[in-house]
Amino acid sequence: MIFGAITNSWRQHLEEQDLMTLVSEARTRGSRHIELRQTCLGECETGQGDSWRPVLPRLQHLVDSFPDLSFDLAMAWPCLTASPDPTGEQFQAALEGAKLVGRGTPHLRVVDPSPFDQPWEEAEDIPIEALGVAELAREAARQGVIFSVENSGQPIRSMALLVREARSRLSSEEGSFLGLCPDPTNQLRRFPDSDPLAELDALPVDMIKIIHFKQARDGAAHPSVDTGDLDCRRMLSILEAKNYQGPAIMEIPPADDVGSVAARSVIATAADGGVKIGDEVVQACNESARIVICMTGADCHCSCCNLSTAF
Repeated sequence: MIFGAITNSWRQHLEEQDLMTLVSEARTRGSRHIELRQTCLGECETGQGDSWRPVLPRLQHLVDSFPDLSFDLAMAWPCLTASPDPTGEQFQAALEGAKLVGRGTPHLRVVDPSPFDQPWEEAEDIPIEALGVAELAREAARQGVIFSVENSGQPIRSMALLVREARSRLSSEEGSFLGLCPDPTNQLRRFPDSDPLAELDALPVDMIKIIHFKQARDGAAHPSVDTGDLDCRRMLSILEAKNYQGPAIMEIPPADDVGSVAARSVIATAADGGVKIGDEVVQACNESARIVICMTGADCHCSCCNLSTAF
């Protein structure tokens, strides 16, 4: 996996700092992928709503400054509730931005935050508007861009059903560009009695194009990826068992001190010992663990394998 950050975590910081500085700090703290989220791109974007556009020369300068990082472009888009035009100016501009920042693996991730009355359990439940993702994916594939949709108003299993139905309308090559951005915590917030990790486990790995780690406690956003409503260690183990190799984003809620709060976003695998940040043992690992993911400015020490990592 390629662990990284998303720019909406820096929403408040962008009022005083430029995106270049924030990306540099994230790289120093261990990020290897940056998800560039619409509305949180500073001088690399212009306009709002339907008039939003990426500023391509500034995005070019940004990604050229970090040749060791990978990037994708993300935007809110009514892809499940409207019939968007894949040839429209905004979608085409987003594809151009994705191609620019993604270099050899361009990727546009979208999310439709609209609520729905109930989950889609059968193909017949999917509204015709949502099936329009097939045409968006066809156009993205024509330009060589991976096109993924994040679950927001629907659970992961329903979004997987949508992808299967959309892929059935595409050639096998076109369909390979279409997938999901699973966000299990999004599902828990809307469907608290569901098991989003079981639904994640049921996904074929080729359907997972990018994934979000984030946490909540009692349904409220939690400023760290550690213990809470979601079993993040189980989530990591599921992805490792699938041999998932794509981006894994630590989505920390915006806050004035998000940089220091992110120092508590630690995931450790296995059962014995512990990962220590300062005086706190956060979670366990063992000698064979993929040890520590620490999107931090702190020193991490694993007490069982005696590994210390300072970012």
